[in-house]
Amino acid sequence: MIGTRRLPRIRSVFRILCTLLPALALVLAFGSAAPAAPAGAQTVSSGWNNYSCKPSSAHPRPVVLVHGTLANSVDNWVFLAPYLVNRGYCVYSLDYGQLPGVPVFNGLGPVAKSAGQLSTFVDKVRKATGAQKVDLVGHSQGGGVMPRYYLNFLDGAGKVNSLTGLAPSNHGTTLSGLTKLMDLIPGAREAIHGTAPGLTDQAVGSDFIKKMNSRPDTVPGVRYTVIATKYDEVVTPYRTAYLSGPDVRNILLQDRCSVDLSEHLAIGTIDRVAFKEVTNALDPSHAKPATCADMVS
Repeated sequence: MIGTRRLPRIRSVFRILCTLLPALALVLAFGSAAPAAPAGAQTVSSGWNNYSCKPSSAHPRPVVLVHGTLANSVDNWVFLAPYLVNRGYCVYSLDYGQLPGVPVFNGLGPVAKSAGQLSTFVDKVRKATGAQKVDLVGHSQGGGVMPRYYLNFLDGAGKVNSLTGLAPSNHGTTLSGLTKLMDLIPGAREAIHGTAPGLTDQAVGSDFIKKMNSRPDTVPGVRYTVIATKYDEVVTPYRTAYLSGPDVRNILLQDRCSVDLSEHLAIGTIDRVAFKEVTNALDPSHAKPATCADMVS
């Protein structure tokens, strides 16, 4: 049970979200609910986050999965983590951006602080597996500004081989225009930032986004893949997910499968066309472009 002392904090977070950004609360809170695992799916203990796993010669680097805003280390990866484990990868996922007294809904803390948590977790995985570098795969915040802050400002580049972002918030978002509410309502931006800075940090025009944009999109030595969907209603406009620079591949999901209607939530949690492009990013020497056939493969 949630203690009575924690309830005011939880109510405060969701009162602000529901009052000022109702669509955000609806879309992302729905996205935080974990879909039911299919029969035979591997559990966290026997599938991913297995610290006795040793990378193979075919897949020599562990994969670190980085969840999105208002998600967590399990619900975001119920399908992708087993998908990768079944293909021979050592897979790990972390929780970050937790707020005191707010269970389950993570990624709400300051993005720079969350990047420090990622740094600690990457070191933990490297030590356990003996790997010099990891591959990062993330959704939304976890595929965009947060790991890029780690690479650009926390010297993470020497420990990372690649970053693959599913609908990543690389240059901030207008949230389909809803972020304008923060500027129309006096004190709204400050109120939200004081309660859940992980949200306002990702808004277009925030001090955090300005800091990110002060550096090049990429750092030398890291390969980048962006997988975006034109139906994204959270990271908007969807092209803001794209990166510029060397060693970058920007992929529009609908260029792989024109009938794929996945939006922000689905591309990061259940879309197998996107999953195929993730494996291509992890193992480019054996890459085969995804097609609509991957929906049922």
